[in-house]
Amino acid sequence: MAKIRELSFYRKKKKISSAVVREVFSWVIGIVAAIFIAGVLVYFMGMTTNVVGVSMEPTLYNEQKIYINRFLYVISSPDRGDVVVFLPNGNENAHYYVKRVVAVPGDRIIVKDGVLYVNGLESPWVTERILDAGLAENELTLESGEYFCIGDNPGNSEDSRSANIGLVKESDIIGKVWFRASCEELRLGFVK
Repeated sequence: MAKIRELSFYRKKKKISSAVVREVFSWVIGIVAAIFIAGVLVYFMGMTTNVVGVSMEPTLYNEQKIYINRFLYVISSPDRGDVVVFLPNGNENAHYYVKRVVAVPGDRIIVKDGVLYVNGLESPWVTERILDAGLAENELTLESGEYFCIGDNPGNSEDSRSANIGLVKESDIIGKVWFRASCEELRLGFVK
């Protein structure tokens, strides 16, 4: 015999189980944690700026967007070869300068016959002949917290050789250039 179903206009009340509440709560906590971590990463490593001028060609080009890792120099110091962003003499009103660190504290530098020497050896970072030695005409020894920064295109670079820039203090360095955006090719690339 077939069972006859009765029509019922009453709905059963669904109870919210504790398992569902725990699942929703874990999702909310996960989302809040992800937002917090993203905020911290953006603050420390999410700074961007544009290169001003041709002083870093062929590594970086005028108006190219660069991404700066500000956290790295909180736990370490700049090293030779790093491409850094700094404010000259801490001047908040100046644009960001983007240059390569070629000498670190304790190094001796001099420009002789168009060649940059660091600790008596030719710098591997400056391959182009330097026509204006500027402050590096006489040997300089860098003190603690001082860096000698120069553009990859030294013929068109205002850098540590210039009296108005001079040696860069570690406290004036914003961070290391981490990525560069290539507008023509629409891709990101690490800066070496």
